[in-house]
Amino acid sequence: MATLKPSPSPASVPQAPKVGLRWGIILLLLLGAVVNYLDRSNLSIANTTIAAEFGLSSTQMGLLLSAFLWPYALANLPAGWLVDKFGPKKMFTWASGLWSVATILSAFTNTYSLLYAMRMLLGVSESPFFTSGLKVTERWFAKSERGLPTSIINTGSQIANAIAPPLLTVLMLTMTWRGMFIFVGVIGLIIMLIWLKVYRDPTFAEKQLIKGPVAAAEQSTDMEKEKTADAPKANWGSLFKHKSTWFMIIGNFGIMFTIWVYLTWLPSYLEKEQGFTLKETGWIASIPFVAGIIGVLLGGLISDFFIRKGVNAVTSRKVPIVGGAILAAASVAPIPFIDSTVVSIVLLSVGYFASQLPSGVIWTLAADIAPGEQVASLGAIQNFGGFLGAALAPVVTGYILDTTGSFNNVFLLGAGLLLLGALSYGVFLKNPIPKPTH
Repeated sequence: MATLKPSPSPASVPQAPKVGLRWGIILLLLLGAVVNYLDRSNLSIANTTIAAEFGLSSTQMGLLLSAFLWPYALANLPAGWLVDKFGPKKMFTWASGLWSVATILSAFTNTYSLLYAMRMLLGVSESPFFTSGLKVTERWFAKSERGLPTSIINTGSQIANAIAPPLLTVLMLTMTWRGMFIFVGVIGLIIMLIWLKVYRDPTFAEKQLIKGPVAAAEQSTDMEKEKTADAPKANWGSLFKHKSTWFMIIGNFGIMFTIWVYLTWLPSYLEKEQGFTLKETGWIASIPFVAGIIGVLLGGLISDFFIRKGVNAVTSRKVPIVGGAILAAASVAPIPFIDSTVVSIVLLSVGYFASQLPSGVIWTLAADIAPGEQVASLGAIQNFGGFLGAALAPVVTGYILDTTGSFNNVFLLGAGLLLLGALSYGVFLKNPIPKPTH
């Protein structure tokens, strides 16, 4: 008499690999990046309105615009280590929830100091986002294909920058600047809930399909170590012992300074120097940022192209980073000497396009330079350097405006720092960092 074998329970049946899920995760991170940057951009869009309501000078507004940036830069240091330790699911959930709450609370402030404090909280809470995205691409993609997904995530910031001027201007004109802040904060909470439901790390079968059996086994070993409470941890401070880390900090500093001049002062430049109305500025300011979307994606495609042609990963990442920084410098340097509004906007657009060629690739470069267990940490340290430059940008710009009454020296300074970034990445950054011994 034949014996019947019990049917396996659904829980015991191995799940078929769902490699396609990774692109859904990238799409969700893209949406997260859009909201992340809308939270940053809202103050720039409301710059003149809030300055008038609170009675602020250009220097005071510059300090307020940088209130997000200093805490963000400093918080990047522990944020990268925290993502390496706790993983992207937990860190993105906490980060997106906290930054959304900070944005909503900003709408209820009635003093300069309270608004300043909320911008500081926003900076701290947003710091784990891009390191979480870097960790996701490191886990879900092979080295030869990481450039595109990393660039897609970073494209979210450019999409936000492109839609922020028209979208947030309309919201501000219909809902006041306070209503605009609340609207964006609520969208962030929705993204958090979706992420909590959708994200998971790849299974071992999925890792094998993506990276091959050897690399999959190595990654699984690293991830198990990360989950073991008593396992020795790589000290992120040890990364500062390597020259490569410092050249990445300096290089990103030079590039990010000019990017954040765009992000914080472009609407004011168009209103004060080019004579556009608030409504006109909302649309014209989006033109450079649309060009930036193309720049981010093209940078990732260029670097992956060279890798597929057999060029080593570090050199392949350098091509769009260095080339983009040089082209950006060549575009913004002539602006002080141009009288045509149309030509100025064209140069601004080319400059921002070029400055965004490195954006996604810079993050991918961190995954190529760092050992697997320190990827997010090195990415965060590099981002720290970038946001030191970003934090100085609005303050220095405000000071230059108060002392000279013109943006001319701002553009010349930005061009010089872009060339410094190109030099640091192109000439001095050479070798990957060896895996630490515990």
